[in-house]
Amino acid sequence: MILPIRAYGDPVLKKMAQDIEPGHPGLKQLIADMFETMYAASGVGLAAPQIGQSIRLFIVDASPFAEDEDGEPTEDAHLKDFKKVFINPYIVEEDGEEWSFEEGCLSIPNIREAVMRQPKIVLQYQDEKFKEHEETFEGFAARVIQHEHDHLDGILFTDHLTPLRRRLLQGKLRDITAGRTEAKYKMRFPPAK
Repeated sequence: MILPIRAYGDPVLKKMAQDIEPGHPGLKQLIADMFETMYAASGVGLAAPQIGQSIRLFIVDASPFAEDEDGEPTEDAHLKDFKKVFINPYIVEEDGEEWSFEEGCLSIPNIREAVMRQPKIVLQYQDEKFKEHEETFEGFAARVIQHEHDHLDGILFTDHLTPLRRRLLQGKLRDITAGRTEAKYKMRFPPAK
């Protein structure tokens, strides 16, 4: 089932998400719904808070980074099959010289901004069977994971921008919160104050 994505300004996006345990009710269906929702919105990652669940869960499918616009393999061709579920993830190490890349977010439609992130991370997480993993990710895989991991800590990519950049975006962000935005997918906006 395609779920509505929570828009910028929804309080759930600023909360610290909680760990989940094996046997979490409806987890298998939730993961399936999250993939369906992400694909319907043409996203490469989706965190549970974005669909209103303040739990430490996100999914990624970075395969779009494996090809360029003409369908040719990119230097990130190894991401062709990079589709994963991350439960209770925690970044335990970040390394390398920060690099800039223009990021967007399904909760903040039609805004893309350059964000600095480190190119290499070590992540501890559990898969959908709650098997423990500690894995190193680099490049675009690391960036997508860092972006989604931020959601679990109540951080949005706009929080990484300079104060000036954030001020310049205030009007657009207010419009998103108020529901004055065009998105090609289902969204849920915070109630008007």
